[in-house]
Amino acid sequence: MKTILAPVDFSAASEAVAKEAAALACTFDGRVVLLTVVQSPPIINEYAGMIDLAELAAASEKNAARQLEALEEKLKNQFVRAESVQATGNPVSLILEEAEKQQADYIVMGSHGHTAFYDLLVGSTSHGVLMRARCPVIIVPAAKESAPRPKTAKRMRLA
Repeated sequence: MKTILAPVDFSAASEAVAKEAAALACTFDGRVVLLTVVQSPPIINEYAGMIDLAELAAASEKNAARQLEALEEKLKNQFVRAESVQATGNPVSLILEEAEKQQADYIVMGSHGHTAFYDLLVGSTSHGVLMRARCPVIIVPAAKESAPRPKTAKRMRLA
């Protein structure tokens, strides 16, 4: 039985990641391990001390757990063997650790479609995992938003 690790962050890409992971699991009679990593809230400025960071972190973890459970249930309703894991910390390190722990055969994760400049400044979780993973990594591209069609006043008929 193959194990497919699917890190999700509940962005728009998460549904596509879960769908691809489920398809791969069905192909190889495998299981999907959904993983979400909750990052600790960053301290932005001196006013951050006014916010209870522990409350913010707890709310974030609770919200992630709720969404993770719903996504796992959705896969199980589609007859996909699935389980979920939640962790707190650095996403790249924790994804790689979970891949080792689960003996993942594949990692299926999303690409958010950021620019190269954004990835240079902030870093890319997908890139970090791709460069250090010991198993194949499948990157699901970000969904392209279709541009709205321009409105025309009248269409001409050719006779």
